Amino acid sequence: MAMDAHEIERLIKEALPDARVEIRDLAGDGDHYAATVVSAAFKGKTRVQQHQLVYSALKGNMGGVLHALALTTSTPEN
Repeated sequence: MAMDAHEIERLIKEALPDARVEIRDLAGDGDHYAATVVSAAFKGKTRVQQHQLVYSALKGNMGGVLHALALTTSTPEN
């Protein structure tokens, strides 16, 4: 069963409440998404650490129910 874009967004916002999240279904199959996540929680973290925060928010669904997620992460511009 594929993962819904709204569920991905909900999980990310649950873990990163300040996040601005944009999800795009890349293939129309519910398995391949791109996500842009902007959060102050990423400040001072490497790109890998930022992505790890997002993957952690997905609670083990990455690689299973959610096959592929292309991530773009950043901090809010002041």
